[in-house]
Amino acid sequence: MECKYFGVCGSCTLFDKNYEEQLNYKISREKERFSDLIDFDFEIIKSKEQNFRNRAEFRIWKNFDENENPTISYAMTSFEKSSVEIDSCQIVTTHIQEIMEKLLVLLQEDEELRFKLYAVEFLNSTTNDMLVTLIYHKKLDENWNEKAKKIEEKLNIKIIGRSRGQKVIISDEFISETLNISNKDFNFLYQEGGFTQPNSGVNIKMIEWVLDKLEKQDNDLCELYCGGGNFTIPLSQKFRKVLATEISKTSIKSALKNCELNNIENIDFIRMSAEDFVEALEEKREFRRLKDIDLKSYNFDTIFVDPPRAGLDDTTRNLVKNFDQIIYISCNPETLHRDLKELTKTHKIINFALFDQFAYTEHIESGVFLNKI
Repeated sequence: MECKYFGVCGSCTLFDKNYEEQLNYKISREKERFSDLIDFDFEIIKSKEQNFRNRAEFRIWKNFDENENPTISYAMTSFEKSSVEIDSCQIVTTHIQEIMEKLLVLLQEDEELRFKLYAVEFLNSTTNDMLVTLIYHKKLDENWNEKAKKIEEKLNIKIIGRSRGQKVIISDEFISETLNISNKDFNFLYQEGGFTQPNSGVNIKMIEWVLDKLEKQDNDLCELYCGGGNFTIPLSQKFRKVLATEISKTSIKSALKNCELNNIENIDFIRMSAEDFVEALEEKREFRRLKDIDLKSYNFDTIFVDPPRAGLDDTTRNLVKNFDQIIYISCNPETLHRDLKELTKTHKIINFALFDQFAYTEHIESGVFLNKI
């Protein structure tokens, strides 16, 4: 990757500019990590080498010329934890690159829009829908609203303004996305502040990897940590019914909208933690939010989990062991290895893949299929 800030800007933490070399480093590391559990070749899902990231945040860098006139530019955190001024970023989508440059010019031209501007967040879709969040250290008023609206219209983007205790939505707080997964289009709304996968290309391949391993069946799927339905909605076509849980109110709201967009009626989304859901399944407690859900009507044989970096807690791990088939997507190989050491006491690893969702960084995602022994 050709980037003049490579090795200076801390967003890319692997110093080898050659994509294949840095990916091979991660593959070797994970093969060593899982060598006590896996004796077959991993499947490897690669990223594009640049312009792959559809979500990004930049700090604002302020300079003053000899006449004390302020100018602004973008900045990232360096390896020394200080700020480094940048004028481009090679890992973001070409659409973000284009809007970054045009937006900066418009912000620079207006003192009110640039005054006390702290950071800018970009959320982009493959359909070129764009949401930009401008984050300030000041209260936003009607004058700011009018000027932000003009930028929306000029750049054909959506803008949200944020400051302490304040969120100003100029037109919308979400973008529209269409993902072509296994030759079928799925529609999603991505809301500002909700979790979205940062690498659309790898995300599609991750979902397809799971779908390719599943036969259509008459049994039901249980999913924990479902987010906005990124996996849930495509996977629902493989099962009779799906029960999916998520603790985030924003994500559940998005998941319900995404279900409607795709005319899917065999999914029930519940806003509750994995720990509470375990107690509900084991009938240890009654929950009002389950009053319209008949848990006994489900015939689960497969569970899908995509936990945060902490992995599965003891209670959830014990629940997962009760299912015939486990599908585990992980963003942290360390906690995945810990969990698999327990899960392989009752299940056998059938498939294992690495997904290079975060190219040029130490991070890598994993996917595992396990069947009950």
